[in-house]
Amino acid sequence: MSRLERPKILVIGELNVDIVATGLRSAPLMGSEILAEKCELTLGSASAIFAAGMAKLGHEVTFFSQVGRDHFGDFCLRALKQSGVSTRHVIRNDKETTGVTIALSGKRDRALVTYAGAVATFTADSIDETVMSKHDHLHLTSYYLQTGLRPSFPRLLRQAKAAGLTTSFDPNSDPHDKWDRKIDSVLKHTDVLFLNEREAKRLTRSNSLNGALKTLGAKVNCAVVKRGARGATAIQNEQLFNNSGFKINAIDTTGAGDAFNGALAVALGEARPLGEALRFANAAAALACTRRGAQPSMPARAEVERLLRS
Repeated sequence: MSRLERPKILVIGELNVDIVATGLRSAPLMGSEILAEKCELTLGSASAIFAAGMAKLGHEVTFFSQVGRDHFGDFCLRALKQSGVSTRHVIRNDKETTGVTIALSGKRDRALVTYAGAVATFTADSIDETVMSKHDHLHLTSYYLQTGLRPSFPRLLRQAKAAGLTTSFDPNSDPHDKWDRKIDSVLKHTDVLFLNEREAKRLTRSNSLNGALKTLGAKVNCAVVKRGARGATAIQNEQLFNNSGFKINAIDTTGAGDAFNGALAVALGEARPLGEALRFANAAAALACTRRGAQPSMPARAEVERLLRS
């Protein structure tokens, strides 16, 4: 990514609310009940959380998406605006209901239950692609959830590259666990790929992280694997980079991966070396884990820099 004072970020993707239950001491089982320490409604979706995180780190962000004309849709738009994200290109669809993800979060991991709603029917037909040239970076995510937008992922990234934008992509998990090989056509136009360790192994059919990284490194310029409490590992030009992260008292891991994505994109956009960028991103993710909810937990740049100095 080129060094720009304030790169303009374009995010095209899903938009839904999260209902976050935190403080779970064990995973729930069908036919049984467990207690949560707290439950709240927050802005959800990887795309929106990435957008909010980028805005909080000081960047101008434009968001293309779709919600229903309902209470949850109102909530999403209000939360994005409060974060400083432009929502003028978010469609209100009278025939759809806004998606919902129920996040069940413990101290070390989480489980998600998602109703896609308007997320699944959003298509590229409603995207004004002339807006693309007015931005510096495009981020796409949730490849497997966005069934309506999925066929357009390669074209959108290809057009972004042709217009001089840098690109990043986080496919997230495949709820059907099939890991469609067509995703290679998306990776072809991806500068920075984000995955967690399980996703990296499943996507590459690898039994080891090193094997997954080797395969991914041959497909994209930079592949980054998020490893939770163990930090992150990346590969670029066949060279491996590791950062072990920060020891923190985790309250809620929801949104930490998206905080990491946004912070890494910022650091690389400032031409920081990849090793240094990983540390910056791990600091942002660590701070996100110390607060409840995804969008409310996004750290400001000053907080990240303060943690790095300490």
